[in-house]
Parts: sequence; structure tokens; C-alpha cells
Amino acid sequence: MSDPPARIVIAGGSGFIGRSLARFLAERGHEVVVLSRTPTKNIGPWRSVAWDARTTGEWAREVDGARAIVNLTGRSVDCVKTPDHCDEILRSRVESTLALGRAISAAERRPRVWVQMSTAHIYGDPPSVACDEDSPTGWGLAPDVGRAWERAFEAACHEDVRGVVLRTSFVLGRDAGGPYAKLLRLARLGLGGRVGHGRQGLSWIHQHDMNRIFERAILDEAMRGVYVASAPQPVSQAEFSRELRRVAGGLARFGIAPPAPQLLVRLGARLVLRTDPELALYGRRVVSKRLREEGFAFDFPSLRGALEDLARRPE
Repeated sequence: MSDPPARIVIAGGSGFIGRSLARFLAERGHEVVVLSRTPTKNIGPWRSVAWDARTTGEWAREVDGARAIVNLTGRSVDCVKTPDHCDEILRSRVESTLALGRAISAAERRPRVWVQMSTAHIYGDPPSVACDEDSPTGWGLAPDVGRAWERAFEAACHEDVRGVVLRTSFVLGRDAGGPYAKLLRLARLGLGGRVGHGRQGLSWIHQHDMNRIFERAILDEAMRGVYVASAPQPVSQAEFSRELRRVAGGLARFGIAPPAPQLLVRLGARLVLRTDPELALYGRRVVSKRLREEGFAFDFPSLRGALEDLARRPE
């Protein structure tokens, strides 16, 4: 897939995934515009434009004539799920998606494609079933938010614009702000062992392959609809922790990390880490039937290869 350089707008692009994608696309010669509620200057080869992620405004001019829109906007789920936080998690996704839809509809030259982030957590937390694009969605807060997010996209995406939804799993990368660095520090301290029973599914993807899927969605006119964005070999949480300790160095090399019982995780997550314990205690195994059938080849299909690559990269 080759295409001349074009303007690509990344909404909510100031986070870990957005910065990685912006750099990836800029290195391929594209003009990248990042829409962010907290725009910054001189952090990368892209332009940063302010937007409130709720209403249309001056930022909407960036949409007119752009080749593609990529929407990553949404409040982090790495938090204690208070009613206020749950409301912010939902509204930040739905309102930003609807605002982008209004900007696209008003544009004289609409983008050719809208790539919409979604979440693999839409499938819930099945204990053993592997889910793909044809699987039913799950039960709970995250699936409810995922369904609302995708419904907002369906309502907002103009009929003249090709739409692609990426139900994304746990993205592994060295860039600042990603969860990998935190997990690596725990492993080096001799921590980060089995969480709970350790059998919960952990679906993951290397940031390089994630960026390649975004690029494919932008350039490949045949790609449309819902895709699972996850490596083809999900693992259990216990297996993930073993592989991470294997490459971590530090105290991890001197023995097995102590397990974290469920009660300890629930207390520590809320009181110390100020996050949701269910992010660690539950999980899911997802794979993409559509990417496999369409011939997408992952550069990092196995967890060991992905972690070894990240371990070789400079911190």
C-alpha cells in the first residue's frame, strides 16, 4: 500500500498511542495534526491544535481537506471507578465522536476515511472463550461504554466517509505514558508476579503493529467496519508476568515474583495505586479473524518476541 503524503488529523493524539502514531505517520512523510485538550509545542514532527473534545470550533478547519481522521479521544480507564469518573469515561468518548462527526459533515472536502478507536474490553471478561469480530459483546461498564462509543461513531460517520473501527487490546510500547514502563519497573523490583489466579486472559499488541494497522486502515480502501486490533497469540496474566520478568533484569533474575492474592490487589489498587483492581484481576482473549483472512502479517506475533524487541530499545 503506497500513497502520496497527506494531511492526517489525530484527535486525542497527545497520549501514549497518539504520540506513537503521530511519529510513525510523520516519518512516512505525512502532515500530521494532533487535536488535544492540552496542546503542546515542539514535542514531535507534527502540529498541535487545541480543541475541547465536545464542541466544534476553530479546530474544525483542520478536518476540511484532510485525507484521514483518527479518533483516539477518551478519558483514561486507569482510575478508581467512582460515579464521576465513570461519567467522564463515557462522555469523553461519545461527545468527542459526535463533535468530529459535525466537523466532518460541515467540511467542503470531507476526509476519505475515519478510523475510530474502540476497545477490546467491549467483549467483557469471558474466563475462557476467545473472542473475534463476530463474538457477542459482554456485560458491565466497559462493554456498555464500548457499545455507546461505537453507536456514536455509527451515527456521526458521514455516508461519504469510509469508516473503520479498531477494538484495541493492551498496547505494549516504550513511549512515555504507556503501561509497559510501569510494569517493567515492578518486574525489576522483583514484583509483578501472578495476579489472583493468573488465568485471566491478557490480549496485547506491540505498538509497531498497532501503528501498522492504523496505517493500513488509512490507506487500504477495502478496509472498513469493525476489526479486533490485537496480536494473534493472547496469553494468561501469569504467562505475561513470567515473560516480562525474563527480559526485565534487576531483581527479577533472582527468583519467582511473589503472587498477589485477590484481596491484596483489591486493597492496594484502590488505596495505593488509585486505580481499578479489576483491570488486573480480569481479562479477555481476543483475536482478529478479519485481519487474518485479509492477510495482515504481524511483525510481532508472539509475546516473547515483542518483549525482547522492547527490551532492546533505549529507555
